[in-house]
Amino acid sequence: MKVLVVEDEVGLAESIAAHLTKDGFITETVFSYEAAVEKINLYTYDCVVVDINLPDGIGFDIVETLKNLKASSGIIIISARNALEDKIKSLDIGSDDYLTKPFHLSELNARVKSLLRRRHFGGSNEIAFQEIKVNYIARKVFVNNTEVALSKKEYDLLLYFMSNIDVALTKSAMAEHLWGDNIDSADSFDMLYSHIKNLRKKLTDKGSKDYIQSIYGIGYKFAKS
Repeated sequence: MKVLVVEDEVGLAESIAAHLTKDGFITETVFSYEAAVEKINLYTYDCVVVDINLPDGIGFDIVETLKNLKASSGIIIISARNALEDKIKSLDIGSDDYLTKPFHLSELNARVKSLLRRRHFGGSNEIAFQEIKVNYIARKVFVNNTEVALSKKEYDLLLYFMSNIDVALTKSAMAEHLWGDNIDSADSFDMLYSHIKNLRKKLTDKGSKDYIQSIYGIGYKFAKS
């Protein structure tokens, strides 16, 4: 899952990113309103963590920009302001949660996970498709109740597929989801092809049908034949 952190306190932003990355998230950070707007216009994120007070703008405007773009990102406001009117405004304009500074990083992490569970998995800790089941909290994958050992990128790729059943996914979108700001390291999609090949083999070796379908000139989709 891909998270954008918008926070002008560099130390706090880096601490949040490090904590989320340690827990398996692909995390990007920006320190200004202008940089945040550029990011959300170029890329998609599963969750955006936004500070209200930025040196060149207001975090609320970023929320409104996301809504105008019809982005599906979950939004968590973080702020030192504890006023009730700020909390009400954040919910009114479309954010999902509001966390007052100072906070424990573990609490923010838990709120990000809870938000993503609600948005992608109906509040459950598991997502299933046919004989494949993923436990999101334990980061474990099962085929017919037999665990399948996947690398981190293979797991992220499978979760992305299963969050987008029967959706045509472009190679660029998939590479961006897996590598974030380091998308150039995908080396002309060669690494993406390798991860797809390995994921397909590991699933089918455990008895799964092959649901990864190539779409000529576009990319892939995960669906029943």
